[in-house]
Amino acid sequence: MRLAVISDVHGNLPALEAVLADIATRGIDATVNLGDCVTSPLWPQETFALLQSLALPTVRGNHDRWIEEWPEEKLSPAGRFARAALTAEQRRMLHALPPRLTLEQGILAVHGTPDDDSSCLLEEMLDDGRYVPARRDVLASRLVNLGGATLVLCGHSHRQAVVQVPRGPLVVNPGSVGCPVFGDIPVAAQLEYRSPHARYAVLTERRGHWQVEQLALTYDWDRAAARAAGNGFPHWASAYASGAVL
Repeated sequence: MRLAVISDVHGNLPALEAVLADIATRGIDATVNLGDCVTSPLWPQETFALLQSLALPTVRGNHDRWIEEWPEEKLSPAGRFARAALTAEQRRMLHALPPRLTLEQGILAVHGTPDDDSSCLLEEMLDDGRYVPARRDVLASRLVNLGGATLVLCGHSHRQAVVQVPRGPLVVNPGSVGCPVFGDIPVAAQLEYRSPHARYAVLTERRGHWQVEQLALTYDWDRAAARAAGNGFPHWASAYASGAVL
């Protein structure tokens, strides 16, 4: 079995299109989406329509939930932009996505942790906003509600990672398709440099074990940056163009 895993598209239509085109060349049997589908100052409506047409197994991310649950004043500027771009029915459809999915072959798909879509599974956040690998005891405390899964797929942190837990599951984060770093959080300008690539993962099952390929694709990120700037989000524009808020 060959499984493509995407996550954190965040309304970046050209990044999603690049990833889908690459998936189409790799003999993939199935694709799963780990959520945070549209929230951004880019193409929320168009991205929603494309994902809806694909009908992928999709987990609800925290932003997919917040866009329906939170009052206007609690949403980020990008959240308010995305909410305004979607219809009420589309927002309800995002909110109705399942918080976790149990797939075949012992696979559990979540957005953050198995029990919390707003927390990272493999990372801890320092006071300055940087993510570091979670300590062993912290990770163990987050992996107690797996339902027997031997492979856990997670997103949320936007950081690609593969972790084999001793006597536990393999945990894979495919990174973010469309959002290398958030442009509207206070610590964004202090985060380490990344890159503007569109990221996803391909998993291949071989003799009872999973081989993982973490991919970083070029796409027209200048188009995404121009879209953000044109919509009044200059900090997001630098994030799309460079992988950092400059």
